[in-house]
Amino acid sequence: MRIVTTLPSATETVAALGIEPVGVSHECDYPPGVESVPSVTDSRIDADASSSEIDEQVLETADDGGVYDVDTELLEALEPDLIVTQGMCDVCAVDEVVMEDAIEEIDADPEILTTDPHSVDDMLEDLERIGRAAGREEHARAVRADLESRIDAVRERTAGADLEPDDRPRVAIFDWTDPVMIAGHWTADLVDWAGGEYGLADPGQRSSPREWASIREYDPELIVVAPCGFGLEQTAENTTDLTEHEGWDDLTAVREGRVWAMDGHHYLNRPGPRLVDTLEALAPVVQPELFDSETPPVALEEIAVPFEQLTDRLEAEA
Repeated sequence: MRIVTTLPSATETVAALGIEPVGVSHECDYPPGVESVPSVTDSRIDADASSSEIDEQVLETADDGGVYDVDTELLEALEPDLIVTQGMCDVCAVDEVVMEDAIEEIDADPEILTTDPHSVDDMLEDLERIGRAAGREEHARAVRADLESRIDAVRERTAGADLEPDDRPRVAIFDWTDPVMIAGHWTADLVDWAGGEYGLADPGQRSSPREWASIREYDPELIVVAPCGFGLEQTAENTTDLTEHEGWDDLTAVREGRVWAMDGHHYLNRPGPRLVDTLEALAPVVQPELFDSETPPVALEEIAVPFEQLTDRLEAEA
């Protein structure tokens, strides 16, 4: 089957099923080698800009045709049988409306499968839905079972510790820094499973802007900075978005040195199989005494790093 994917999480899901798509989005960069697959999309946003500049560009494009363009000539030439897209966020990636408009301009009539995940369970269901559509149903069930086994291993560790409420740190995870936004969707579940309290958003709730005063009132004991679309290097370039807020130094997490940067682009904000990698990296950050001896499939330092070490580490690697 000839499959086109329009967002990185879909590409990773299709790859997990043992299928190489014939077309991907301009953002798709995993698994290795996917960069050589033709890209059917492009963005009008300068992804290397600061967080505030990107926010302004997104607002400007809203009245000018949207964030993304689709190469309809290439799409027709690829002759897809199935296009996997998303309906969750028209800023994060090409959505179903954009793809439906593009298909009206070509002769091909592919099936469109739209993902709209707001929880880890939704991601796992999407895995099986894509598997059925691609004729890889049995493979999808096997991949899901492996992912669920890894999730259960983390949950059983925290459940077995019989944590008291005071043992669960108040966690705040930012998926944007200017304006400040609290990560939603699956994040509350990940924090809970890792042994933390996520009092700023309910499970499945969308990511949303917050007044800084509400962050100060919540007074997180652990902060994870994981901007959507930003790797660790770009996060390092935008740290002052948070550190210059009034009262930053007074937050418990800052005073106790429990502020981390996480690769939000590849992990936290990408609802594909690597959400489980995110959980396994988050667990030793939230509960270091419980998970200190664990060795997740992906080394923790590849996903997250203490905030105070972020700039120094990246300068050393440069």
